Amino acid sequence: MRNFKRLSKLLIPYRTAIVWGSLFLVLVSAINLAIPLFVKQLVDVVEINKDLDALNQMAWTIALLFLLQMLFSTAHNYLYDITEKRVITDLRKIIFNHLQTLSTSFFVKRRTGEVMSRMTNDVTTIEGVITDVPATLLQQSIRLVGGIIIVIIMNWKLTFMILVLAPIMVLFAKTFGRKLKNLSREIQDKLAVSTTIIEENISGMPLVKSFVRQKQEISRFDDAVEDSFQSARKRVKISAFFGPIIGFIAFITALILLWYGGREVIAGNLSPGEMVAFILYAAIIAGPMGSFARLYTRIQEGLGASERIFEILDTQPEVQDAPDAYPMPEIVGKVEIRNLHFHYRKDQEVLKGLNISINPGEMVALVGPSGAGKTTLVQLLHRFYDPVSGEILVDGKNIRDVQMTSYWRQIGLVPQETLLFGGTIEENIRFAKEGATLQEIQQAARSANAHPFIEECPDGYQTIVGEKGIRLSAGQRQRIAIARAILKNPHLLILDEATSSLDNESEKLIQEALERLMEGKTSFVIAHRLSTIHNADKILVMDKGQIVETGTHQELMDHKGLYQYLYNLKALQIESEMEPVEEGAQSKINPVTKRF
Repeated sequence: MRNFKRLSKLLIPYRTAIVWGSLFLVLVSAINLAIPLFVKQLVDVVEINKDLDALNQMAWTIALLFLLQMLFSTAHNYLYDITEKRVITDLRKIIFNHLQTLSTSFFVKRRTGEVMSRMTNDVTTIEGVITDVPATLLQQSIRLVGGIIIVIIMNWKLTFMILVLAPIMVLFAKTFGRKLKNLSREIQDKLAVSTTIIEENISGMPLVKSFVRQKQEISRFDDAVEDSFQSARKRVKISAFFGPIIGFIAFITALILLWYGGREVIAGNLSPGEMVAFILYAAIIAGPMGSFARLYTRIQEGLGASERIFEILDTQPEVQDAPDAYPMPEIVGKVEIRNLHFHYRKDQEVLKGLNISINPGEMVALVGPSGAGKTTLVQLLHRFYDPVSGEILVDGKNIRDVQMTSYWRQIGLVPQETLLFGGTIEENIRFAKEGATLQEIQQAARSANAHPFIEECPDGYQTIVGEKGIRLSAGQRQRIAIARAILKNPHLLILDEATSSLDNESEKLIQEALERLMEGKTSFVIAHRLSTIHNADKILVMDKGQIVETGTHQELMDHKGLYQYLYNLKALQIESEMEPVEEGAQSKINPVTKRF
């Protein structure tokens, strides 16, 4: 029950509403216990005393009790239900806030749909438990204890018949509850799979249509939801069997009581009113027994969902501030990397003892074949991951010793795959600087060569870009991303192939924007276009996690190593795009470099 106790702590800020709701609930339960006593008197007035005035008085009294019960029940339901919604809202906020603290590695290892399922399906399962369980427990406990005390006073023999059936109900509840808990977790896991498929399918719909994979995707989703249905059917079978069994036991109990009570009335040991009152109390007592059994199964289902939620909440970020971390001073731009080692898996080292020294304001290009470790290096520089060994120093300070937020505020990132949010162009640029004025946003857009096309949009800066910026071209999205980076005005800049996969016109506009952005800043560029390589103050050639060559463009071309091979290869690609390749044309690749 540890997870249930943790969920219960969410109720503490709303204890005033819970206390008042509980008070009204106690009054409702007390009235519920009192009504059979008044019904007893009413029946006896009719059957024994034949007193019409007393009958009218008792009827009005019972009507007043029903009215009070309705009012108190309404107040209780409102206070408890609004608290439940508030607590579930808080829980969703807690989960979302915690997700913001987790390291990049968490999101690399987890599928988006799975995380979404835990925030939706699992939280919904808990929603019906977090306040309903305590309320039901309190109400049924009062009814059970109060009812037992009253019927013991009325007739202890009849009470014994009721209580002897309690262990049977507890046994049923425990047996079925354990099965329902396991099935609930299994169902939530399978729902997460189907949610993931939906998320992937919607995000990748153009690709699905291009490869004509609609039938395969439909089949994949059908299999996932069918698998979920099979588990749900098992739970339905148990629930369908469990409810009627509890009801059958309760009805048999009532029948036995009615039979035995009838004999006592005939024998003159009970009055008709006592008989009716006892039957009502028997129903009141049997109700909590059945409720406790059903309550146990609901708790088990809720705990199954809570395990999945707390699995996320208990996950600690792999990258976090040191206890004595201090704010990062304003970055000048001196970067040193010393004996840097890193791996995602212990058996596969990605970076192998890198040593780099970069002066303030230098533009550094990272080149190398795919899988050389370029992206991993800039992710470590951005501190999305921490190195396995070695250190990264910025202005002589180990970035693991400074507060991450103070460091990140001074870094600009323009990734290869530009991510825009689904709002307006203005909102996407302002994302870099909270409270930025429209004039500042427009100036950043002009510097990024984005202002002209934005002005041509139907609603200008208020144009909705769509999910992930789908309504804009790749070049337009990239220019907005650069405008966002310009508005941030970082001191250290990381560009991850920012001009890849663009047409020549877009590349020219973006390259101009990037030059403005990089002016006076220490910049790390994963190079893709040759123009970026030419302008670099220093080029680092990486291969298999190591730096194999360092120098300027001309120095590396004269060296005739891996860089020259990659450069010539790219040159051949560009020439083939510009003019037809003559039949029999000789390769321009230096035979010495073919080994690369």
